[in-house]
Amino acid sequence: MSTPSLLWRELCLFDGLSTLEGPVNLLVADGKVAGLWPSREFPESAALGAIEAGRGGVMTPGLVDCHSHLVYAGNRAGEFEQRLEGVSYAEIAQAGGGILSSVRATRAASEEELVEASLPRLDALLADGVTTLEIKSGYGLSLADELKMLRVARRLGQLRPVRIRTSLLAAHALPPEFAGDSDGYIRLICEAIIPAAAAEGLADAVDVFCEHIGFSPAQCERVFQAAQAHGLAVKAHAEQLSNQGASALTARYRGLSADHIEFLDEAGVQAMAVAGTVAVLLPGAFHTLRETQLPPIELLRQHQVPMAVASDANPGTAPICFPTLNLNLACTLFRLTPREALAGMTAHGARALGLPELGRIAVGATADLCLWDVQQPAELAYAVQPGRLRQRIFNGAITYRKEEAGHAG
Repeated sequence: MSTPSLLWRELCLFDGLSTLEGPVNLLVADGKVAGLWPSREFPESAALGAIEAGRGGVMTPGLVDCHSHLVYAGNRAGEFEQRLEGVSYAEIAQAGGGILSSVRATRAASEEELVEASLPRLDALLADGVTTLEIKSGYGLSLADELKMLRVARRLGQLRPVRIRTSLLAAHALPPEFAGDSDGYIRLICEAIIPAAAAEGLADAVDVFCEHIGFSPAQCERVFQAAQAHGLAVKAHAEQLSNQGASALTARYRGLSADHIEFLDEAGVQAMAVAGTVAVLLPGAFHTLRETQLPPIELLRQHQVPMAVASDANPGTAPICFPTLNLNLACTLFRLTPREALAGMTAHGARALGLPELGRIAVGATADLCLWDVQQPAELAYAVQPGRLRQRIFNGAITYRKEEAGHAG
């Protein structure tokens, strides 16, 4: 049974890349945007049989969070406190903390426990406008536990009205049982974990952490080759702490995105531009870690590399499940314009997931939409303020109404 047609009137509309001038009327039918008209040109016959769902406000595409580590157990608040008291991240890791702390907790948790722990974080993202979310594994670091995380991520998409994309990030850190044998662990990823994830249909892409504290470019290339042999897209945590040439490597394999990229150089930018690889900016991690090396924003602009913005929601370096805060941070820390930041969490975020049909508002497009109680799109990046989402529309159905949630007024 199809959902009823819905009509919104007198909107200020941001279509994912630009703001449409003047008030707009928008009609949704059968899960798609069925019509867009300047309000003064709207044919009232188009409203016949439609339910008027709203009037006024700013409508954007549903937000696309293209980089998160949402599924994990435990938390690392103690490490946050330690770092503020002067203990270095390396010292924490040497003492068994860091990523391996999350690995221990996640390995010990059942699928049900991981679902229960992850749902509140997911609900926070949805309450701030997310309709499409990427979730990475990477806190399992074994065949069974990586697949467990991916199964949980898939299940979250069944429990909530959200589109989930999954990335296998087994090459996130070296598990303790492979201490001193990183090549052996890469062999396990390539020969066992990737084939199993592909066979079960649990992964949409394969990710790597290419860094001096992660895995070498040569090791990451082996992972990319295994991923592509199993029909999976690739992407990378690249140039976060140093320039390892990971972005150029990712571009060489036509990767969807290179993420973090604080130490990216012009050669890497040029390679990404040629390949169509998206640059994913993660200002929440930059903020939490108090980084000082800025991504090369002007070079990305010059070479017309699309810039996505994502939450990087994770227990260690970005415990932030507030997407519009990341819009603000992208502007204040990286000097993106509000329009660039919002495009980064709509059209460009979708492209970073290999879903270019999402993140835009056009006739025939999937009706993943957000209606905001603001006067202009720039307000979403300008202010850090919860409760501005009036309606969330997923696949043409209203899945959230502010007045029903008790936040009217």
